[in-house]
Amino acid sequence: MKKLISTLAVLALVAFVAFKAAVWWFTDQGLRQARAELEGQGVIERGSIHSSVAGLVSLRNASYEDFRLTQPVQIDRLSFDAGSPLPLMLTLFDPDRLPAEWQLAADGVRMTLEPNMFRSWVASADSNEPSLFVPPCGPDPSQQLGSAALLRLGVSEIAGEVIIGQRSGALHVEINTDRTGSLELDWPGAHLAVTDPQAVMASTDSALTLTLRDGGLMRSVAAYCSREMELTGSQWSTRAGELLQQQLSVHGYQASEQLLALYRRWLSEGGELTLTLDPSDATFGVPVQGSGSDQAALMVLYNGAVVPEVFLLPAAEDATDIAENGAADTAQEVVSAGTSGWRARALDNAAQWQGHQVRVTLRNGRVVEGRLDGVTDADLDVARPVDGGEVVYPLAQSAVTGFEVWQRGEELPAR
Repeated sequence: MKKLISTLAVLALVAFVAFKAAVWWFTDQGLRQARAELEGQGVIERGSIHSSVAGLVSLRNASYEDFRLTQPVQIDRLSFDAGSPLPLMLTLFDPDRLPAEWQLAADGVRMTLEPNMFRSWVASADSNEPSLFVPPCGPDPSQQLGSAALLRLGVSEIAGEVIIGQRSGALHVEINTDRTGSLELDWPGAHLAVTDPQAVMASTDSALTLTLRDGGLMRSVAAYCSREMELTGSQWSTRAGELLQQQLSVHGYQASEQLLALYRRWLSEGGELTLTLDPSDATFGVPVQGSGSDQAALMVLYNGAVVPEVFLLPAAEDATDIAENGAADTAQEVVSAGTSGWRARALDNAAQWQGHQVRVTLRNGRVVEGRLDGVTDADLDVARPVDGGEVVYPLAQSAVTGFEVWQRGEELPAR
């Protein structure tokens, strides 16, 4: 009996060592292949490999550096849990053979923020078109909320944890950060394939539920951006809503009043927002009234309360036409010569107003006020007071739809 027990103990030890060695080898080979496939996009540093007979393999002190970014993503611990040893071995041998239930968890994920997160060659190739849901955060139309603003708000890094799991026939994703909020996604019927992540879009016809929590960030963002634009909080959120409306118009839509109100409230106060979206739809499941959609409104919960009448409408006019019509209306205003106020002036004669206070309306509806510091063939340089000094903002003349000069009553009337 004693010999039998000793033999079983030796066999168990050999099996344990063999399991550990096999997991290490298959994991290392898989990461080598991934590193080779991504060598034109970035660099993977796997760190050390650890495993458990419970069906778990983990990487410690791993990182990924994307060549487009100035900072790498660092991960203290990245763990894949297959539930038991056999499914783990099968998955490592053939990544397409994922078990019915699994979980990938990344702890201690962090990325240091810099004012410019993208390499210069990426930034120069990037479009100047404003992003749809990124709020304005400066007088220049190209200034939107970015990493530089987060740094000024005291957010020096994005840090937290990520969980991706397949369970009960649904894909579940959680992203929890320390100071920048959280995200939860539940997608019934969706299946994620390691070798072809994009195939998840075709794996189900079901809609997904997305929950966003800002963690108090949006109040700080609203206060900072409104101060940068010299607006009240209400004026800033209204301006952000106008920018969203104009960007939607470019795509042929306009937002309902409730959608705009919800967007402005979220930017100003944050909170918890739950949406039911359809990634296969052109508008992600947001109904377009008048397009034959059976759905009357998007299912939206804000801080637990249902928000009605969230939908899109077909745009009545092209965004460019709207901006040009607005500029024409401004130019047609009649200003009395005996009162002080803004006078519309020809952009071609802007140079003669150098040193004057001007108000410039841009194609996207943004309005910039300040002292006209200089005029070139391509730009208007408008100086604005900032922290006791002045910052000059170059505004492309091609984007200007309205040019006005502040004049006292005794000065010449508009012509």
